[in-house]
Amino acid sequence: MALKRASASRVDALVSILIEIGERKDRAPELVARFQSSYRELALDQRAEFFDALLRRVEIARADLESPLADVGDASDDDPVEWTRRLSRLRKTLESPRLRAFRRFLTTRGGLPLLLEMRADVLAIQRESGQELGPLEEEIAHLFDSWFQSDFLFLREVTLQSSFQEIKFLKEHDMVHPMASLDEMGARLAGDRRLFALYHRVMAEEPIVFIEVALTNGIARSIHQILDGEPNPKTRTAPDTAVFYSINNTQNGLARLGLGKALIFRVVELLRADVPGIRTFATLSPLPGLWERYLEPILLESGGTFALTRDRVASFFSASARRELTRRRLRNAETENELETKDFQETLHAILSDPDWIDDATYVRWLEKPLAKLAYFYIASEQNDHGTPLNPVAAFHLGNGARVTLKDVNFGANRSQRGLKESCGVMVNFVYSKSWLQEIGSSMKSLLTGSVK
Repeated sequence: MALKRASASRVDALVSILIEIGERKDRAPELVARFQSSYRELALDQRAEFFDALLRRVEIARADLESPLADVGDASDDDPVEWTRRLSRLRKTLESPRLRAFRRFLTTRGGLPLLLEMRADVLAIQRESGQELGPLEEEIAHLFDSWFQSDFLFLREVTLQSSFQEIKFLKEHDMVHPMASLDEMGARLAGDRRLFALYHRVMAEEPIVFIEVALTNGIARSIHQILDGEPNPKTRTAPDTAVFYSINNTQNGLARLGLGKALIFRVVELLRADVPGIRTFATLSPLPGLWERYLEPILLESGGTFALTRDRVASFFSASARRELTRRRLRNAETENELETKDFQETLHAILSDPDWIDDATYVRWLEKPLAKLAYFYIASEQNDHGTPLNPVAAFHLGNGARVTLKDVNFGANRSQRGLKESCGVMVNFVYSKSWLQEIGSSMKSLLTGSVK
């Protein structure tokens, strides 16, 4: 009980500081510093309590809206200027007191990183506990929408001559293809490999999103072509294709704000000027969730609402494939329990549950085409409640204007343990079309302003 009271007291104190920050006429740097220190002392569950308290207690009172709403309602249609004036007064009244306080953070030292941390916490709490914090998340995102416009952003290429600290930071933040050593990072900056990062002028030494590119002849179909091969210095001026193989957001608080899209636009424009021979821009992307959040739940009937059904899975395999995969599974079974599969779907689950299937030539032969088709179905046919692709990587690139066909689905393209567990070893080339490239020069021009350093 004492611990609960102490936690409530800390939350109350933090709410009071935020209210005072919002009411102050100056930037209140000392209060922002106190808030930052106190916030970072809270555990995640206490932060959840704090966010809940913000939504309940730091809000416009209903009574404060009655007069402005009545004022607007009484306005005459004959005087458009007066109508606009009354609407303006109403808009000022409607501004969230939380938003007023958060805006102070953006002009105070350390305030922007703090807001990034807070939004990341809000998103994590909503994702993990289901607590509804939507209005709070939208308010911080609204600030970021204005604060992360082109005038505040700049693009920089990271090279072997960049600072050790910068290279180390990027190595530690590659979540798509993690690296064990700085030597691996060095290989991604040499020869025909390039890396570009987008920075905010307030955080000029710490990239907010970065992209790794391989300059190739033709589209690379396997990540091992890129990561396991030696960088080729001669390819620097001769390639015809740029392959984006790793895009990473270094700030969880900036998720879903479109910065990855802005980065791709800028990098494409830069590469077209720097390497004129490039005609094709494509990705080599993983499909996170293909196995654990999609195929496996379908095969086990363990939840989820999908267009693909368990019964339909078998139809992606020919009779010969089902027969040969079942025979091979029976021969490979080590215990009697492993032999007790009721149908082909259970057999398929047993095979794909063990990443070592990639080393069995029989499995590879009979899984290749069906798995590619299942992956393509996942990309092209499965949608979320908003009508966009269920897979977030597909949603990102297709939403940006890329295209994908069945031939762009690459079986066995990532044979690492992680690649097999997440995506059954499948990777996808999302190809940015000529019409999209032409569009960059016109309607997207505003996103491409800013200097390259």
